[in-house]
Amino acid sequence: MVAVRKVGKYEVGRTIGEGTFAKVKFAQNTETGESVAMKVLDRSTIIKHKMTDQIKREISIMKLVRHPYVVRLHEVLASRTKIYIILEFITGGELFDKIVHHGRLSENESRRYFQQLIDGVDYCHSKGVYHRDLKPENLLLDSQGNLKISDFGLSALPAPGVSLLKTTCGTPNYVAPEVLSHKGYDGAVADVWSCGVILYVLMAGYLPFDELDLTTLYSKIERAEFSCPSWFPVGAKSLIHRILDPNPETRIRIEQIRSDEWFRKGYIPVRLLEYEDVNLDDVNAVFDDPEEQHANDQHGNEDMGPLILNAFDLIILSQGLNLSALFERGEGPVKHQTRFVSQKPPRVVLSSMEVVAQSMGFKTHIRNYKMRVEGISANKMEHFSVMLEIFEVAPTFIMVDIQKAAGDAGEYQKFYKNFCSNLEDIIWKPLNESSKSRITKTKSKKG
Repeated sequence: MVAVRKVGKYEVGRTIGEGTFAKVKFAQNTETGESVAMKVLDRSTIIKHKMTDQIKREISIMKLVRHPYVVRLHEVLASRTKIYIILEFITGGELFDKIVHHGRLSENESRRYFQQLIDGVDYCHSKGVYHRDLKPENLLLDSQGNLKISDFGLSALPAPGVSLLKTTCGTPNYVAPEVLSHKGYDGAVADVWSCGVILYVLMAGYLPFDELDLTTLYSKIERAEFSCPSWFPVGAKSLIHRILDPNPETRIRIEQIRSDEWFRKGYIPVRLLEYEDVNLDDVNAVFDDPEEQHANDQHGNEDMGPLILNAFDLIILSQGLNLSALFERGEGPVKHQTRFVSQKPPRVVLSSMEVVAQSMGFKTHIRNYKMRVEGISANKMEHFSVMLEIFEVAPTFIMVDIQKAAGDAGEYQKFYKNFCSNLEDIIWKPLNESSKSRITKTKSKKG
């Protein structure tokens, strides 16, 4: 019988996510039965990378912004070696994934998410908090399909009297032009710009500013050089142009967005939670007294890994019990969704795929064991994007699932073949396939 690992009153379960300095595990409050997400940080790593102040600030900010559209932080626990941040468990995934899998959203759905985003961001600003990294990857969806703003790692809580922020940070495609100027910027006005980019992405299914070369990208952002697709309604187009105004002085403010006719359609202002006294005692105790044992830390194997596919997943993927469907045979046209298998460690496969994609001229974005590859199509006319995700099939086998997210099918076929040809060292093939492959290669060399 496997012993249940406990941290304080929480039973700790499977790993559900991974970041640069933390891993996230599913856990359950044994007193209430409530499911939570437990973010586990290693003390020595935090100290080594001088991250203590930043993480303490992020936790304090999350305790400060208690709003229905912001991921809720319940409490902070610690042991001698670990810090445990107990968060609301969000089941609906990232808004980013929804856009990748479904393409652009309808006008009404885009507007509803945008309304919720504005409500949540406005509340943060009312508490003096500026997020500074708003993007679909940092917007989660709960079981009811409501938005939850997450990841306050780059957020700012300036001291009273400080009007301009100096740090250049954020994700290039979503960052406001004044943030790039290094002259100081208003955090609230910069956040509004990012909200405008998000609205565009929701309705278009692609970015308004997207260049492989950062110099070109920044130049287009500074001039707000973009165009709205023909299917954008007039009201949305007008609002987006008022938000993506390169001049922060004349850019629309949140109170003006709220009075916009397109925005107000179907708008129901969120009902705020009852007043709660925010107590930072647990945060201070965790960071100010590292020697004290705050939680019952039963050490276990905390190695991170990709999602594990169970038997049912395999049956679905292989269309019955014929597992040969998992392995690409190279026959016929490449589908919009393809996969290959490797016996290399997941991290080796991930880093290899990243290097190959970048060598092919694509940008890569990695989150946990998912990688998004994007760029401009060969004809320079449209956006091209692919999603790759690593799964564990067995202890010695991993599977990489590849899906076309945006762009032409023919473009995807070329990408897939070129991409895999550069990954031959990590792609596993059944013995008979390997033999065939070697023979084919030999022939082509001789020819």
